[in-house]
Amino acid sequence: MYDRMTLQVLANHARAAAENMAHTLHRTAHSAFVKETQDFTVMLMDRAGDTFAVPMELGATWYPGLSYARAIAMVDDYRPGDVAFTNDPYSGHVATHAPDTHLWKPVFAEGEIVAWTGGHIHNTDMGGAVPASLSRSLTEVHQEGLRFPPMKLVREGTFDAQILRIMETNVRKPALNIGDIKALVGALNTGERKVHAMIERFGRQGFLTGVAALMDQAEAQAREILRGIPDGDYVFADYADEDSDIGNPCRLKLTLSVRDDSAVLDFTGSDPQLASSLNVPSGGDPRHTILLVGVYYVLYTLNPRILLNTGLTRPFTCIAPEGTVLNPVEPAAVGMRSLTCARLRSVIFGAFSQAIPERMPAAPAGNNCIVNVMTHDERSRRAVIAAVNPVVGGGGGMPHRDGTNGSGADAAYLKNTPIEITETEVPVEFVKYGLARDSGGPGRWRGGLATEMAFRVFAPDTRITARNRDRSVFRPWGVLGGRAAGLSDMVVNPGTSDERRLGNTDTAVLQPGDVLEIRSAGGGGRGDPMAREPWRVAQDVARGHVSETAAREEYGVVLTGGTVDEAATTALRAQARPHIGHFHFGPERERFEAQWTAAAYDRLTDILSALPIHWRFFTKTEIFRRMEGRSGAEGVEAAFAETRARFPQMPSSPRVAEAAE
Repeated sequence: MYDRMTLQVLANHARAAAENMAHTLHRTAHSAFVKETQDFTVMLMDRAGDTFAVPMELGATWYPGLSYARAIAMVDDYRPGDVAFTNDPYSGHVATHAPDTHLWKPVFAEGEIVAWTGGHIHNTDMGGAVPASLSRSLTEVHQEGLRFPPMKLVREGTFDAQILRIMETNVRKPALNIGDIKALVGALNTGERKVHAMIERFGRQGFLTGVAALMDQAEAQAREILRGIPDGDYVFADYADEDSDIGNPCRLKLTLSVRDDSAVLDFTGSDPQLASSLNVPSGGDPRHTILLVGVYYVLYTLNPRILLNTGLTRPFTCIAPEGTVLNPVEPAAVGMRSLTCARLRSVIFGAFSQAIPERMPAAPAGNNCIVNVMTHDERSRRAVIAAVNPVVGGGGGMPHRDGTNGSGADAAYLKNTPIEITETEVPVEFVKYGLARDSGGPGRWRGGLATEMAFRVFAPDTRITARNRDRSVFRPWGVLGGRAAGLSDMVVNPGTSDERRLGNTDTAVLQPGDVLEIRSAGGGGRGDPMAREPWRVAQDVARGHVSETAAREEYGVVLTGGTVDEAATTALRAQARPHIGHFHFGPERERFEAQWTAAAYDRLTDILSALPIHWRFFTKTEIFRRMEGRSGAEGVEAAFAETRARFPQMPSSPRVAEAAE
């Protein structure tokens, strides 16, 4: 039995081991997306394949509760020196889209597996229909690049040359992929050495007992937090702008049920499986880490000393019905699942905001746009494909401070690459990179500002993919009197006669001299903007964060020569203003929900869930098309009746008939 001090010592050793793994990968990776943007993970796992330690200084933060158990079980006869891998979203449900290549290695002691080291790197490209493999427009997983089910990549220390040859043949930049994979193998070897060092210090059985105790401790900490949240059912919904190219909104709905020290996250009522790549492949796992990322952020916010491991997931049960956007069936495309995951986190934050409003922030931007360029470099006379930079929005206003500018809370782990490095590796010229004025939601605590970036290209037919483009229709919401944030945008040749606004389009072809400008969304505001101290508003104006017009109209602060006019400000703030409830969603969502009420959308999802999976998205699209001039649940019924009459081959369902009675 571990005492608290010894357990903390082991926890420190385990985290230090994970940090060492991360530094090994960071220093030896080949692609800018791994070595600069840091889209990678590393972890230590127990014998069952459950994560018990992750780094906090480097890499992505989505996976402290990831379990490799199902993927591990799909490979036989592990031996010392073996490394297995997969990038298939539908095999083992570890990888969640094809560019994420996951590797794991057994750690043996006294002839038995005592732990695993593992992690993933996001490959710049895995082949498929578009450069960088990802676009919302793709409709089946086969278009998203080469997939490997769980298999051995390294056998007793030797790489499988045939697997590497297959990868070299099918991806656009094989040297980057294979270089990053070998760097990750080096990180796994580092973790293996560190596990042996822990076994030497604590003993084999002491190590095993201690790892189990770390899991139990994280579970106890999570349950303690839940006991501090009032029991209840908290319902919240949010929307991705489009469910497909030029499509309809995609709703995610959550009923968060808290009872004592446990919680259920029921996503029933979310959209059906989509005919685009926005689906999230959870495999129906009730504790899949990708469904619980937002929960990790909440738990860590409420207790920054909490242990980050799979024990955190035990008090939570997720319900994601099969055939929905959060639990698709193969061959649904899943490459852009990160866009939906951003909205999923917003939904979780919104539910917890109702449960513990005094402790939760407003919505973060929720659109971590990652820009890739495929072009020809005239300097080196070679083709280039590379990640340019993530365009991440602001964080939501906090209970005690403004939201972070240009670093949107739930995507803050993505690091921006210095533009000098990007211009060295990619033939582009940056003409703008900074923070967007007036993009943060007004509030007592202002939402964080959006990022805006523009660059010029020089080669013909330069192809751009800007994945996770969203929040150009539905704003990040404000809370407790705070206002919603500014929208995102993407424009070709801004301010010229050739200007083209692309909205949420995530691919573009540019010609020499074209400029692409991308702006993220901001973070929502928290608290009444009229309660913000005038000196803070004046400071925002002086720093270029807020315009004088917004200072007057949103905050009621009048400035003369940069100085607060106290009398005019007092008079302006005394004027009556409309009441805002717990959430402020902005005019776009208010207009949409005037037609698509909660009852209307609930009726829609009831109808769709009763149909065979392959009919659901088609039927949703048809009902939306027939809702013009209609609203509410009655309008949905009428639109569905027309759809059924137009397509009599649609399978009948007793559940649909029963719900209509």
